[in-house]
Amino acid sequence: MTTGSVPESGLAAVSAALLAMSRHLEVRDVLQTIVASARELLDAEYAALGVPDDHGGFAQFVVDGVSEEEWKAIGPLPRQHGILAAMLRDATPQRLADVREDPRFEGWPGAHPELSDFIGLPVADGDEVLAALFLANKRGLSHKKGPAGKRGPADKRGPANETGPAGQRCPQPEGGCGFTEQDEALLGILAQHAAIALTNARLYERSRELTIAGERARLAHELHDAVAQKLFSLRLTAQAATALVDRDPDRAKGELRQVADLAAEAADELRAAVVELRPAALDEDGLVATLRTQIQVLDRAHTAAVAFAAHGVRALPAAQEEAVLRVAQEALHNALRHSGAAGVEVTLTRSGSGAVLRVEDDGRGFDPSAVRRAGRHLGLVSMRDRAGGVGGSLAVESAPGKGTVIELEVPGG
Repeated sequence: MTTGSVPESGLAAVSAALLAMSRHLEVRDVLQTIVASARELLDAEYAALGVPDDHGGFAQFVVDGVSEEEWKAIGPLPRQHGILAAMLRDATPQRLADVREDPRFEGWPGAHPELSDFIGLPVADGDEVLAALFLANKRGLSHKKGPAGKRGPADKRGPANETGPAGQRCPQPEGGCGFTEQDEALLGILAQHAAIALTNARLYERSRELTIAGERARLAHELHDAVAQKLFSLRLTAQAATALVDRDPDRAKGELRQVADLAAEAADELRAAVVELRPAALDEDGLVATLRTQIQVLDRAHTAAVAFAAHGVRALPAAQEEAVLRVAQEALHNALRHSGAAGVEVTLTRSGSGAVLRVEDDGRGFDPSAVRRAGRHLGLVSMRDRAGGVGGSLAVESAPGKGTVIELEVPGG
């Protein structure tokens, strides 16, 4: 790889980009930060990073500089072909004056933005190529296009090229790429550290998967022991009550009350264990969809009306999403089981890079200070612990006859 001299300002920009990458542990967050940092670092209009799969495509493909609507219009993810394939196969950097004139160029979908000057590098860990990182359209340059109304010879699927208006910005270096050797050197440094950040993120996610799997196994064992004991006692007590019904009805009533208590304890054991498991739906569907699904189920299962609304919420780090879900579950449990509410409203709203959860019911309410003095918690301690564990805050507003509002605010990544 060509290594140009890197000025102090460029190193400072790389340093800022590396710090940004180091703040994230989730693979998707790391990929997005790499792409955004590279685009800002080289002052490009577009940047993208593709993580190859084993089937000629990309397992993940992250872009920056393209709106969500534009990205949807482009269509399916690209395949490993053309210049992208060369970067992955040969593990060599690519710097082109006009990507459309390269013999390996195979065109793009009609909705794809027009690209000209191009720079791309593999993100590699030793001999393993983890991803292909590329940028296009250096800002401050006029991007030459083909004759009006005509397609370039390799532009098989794109729209007809149009002649740009006269008097555009400063011209692209004649015969050369808008991206310089210095840009390539900066991007090379970023790519080396991106490989480290991506590898660390993958190791973190794998470690978390193993931890979750181990925790599930431990909880399954504890759940089996605890609930099995309760159910065994429940069965014996029910048998005793059956034997006493005719000859000692009063004593039989006492046994039946114990049956009810044991059943409640068994249900609590189940609930306590299940609450500690991160639901698969949260990983697969995300926070908003998971909350909406669970609340729809609760709405059907209870006489109280349970409604949900989300406003502009972005994906949060896994720990924050889990905290929001658990607090929502606890607050809903209290509202539906203890408050006598006719209606419960759950809202999730974007707040900066984080989110605010609000669970409001019109139930009988309570005096929070009296609850604390009585040694009862209604799950408030665990909710506050969950909020504090992710750097968030929990507020509780309630009064007898006035309903209850639980509000949780969590930061973003």
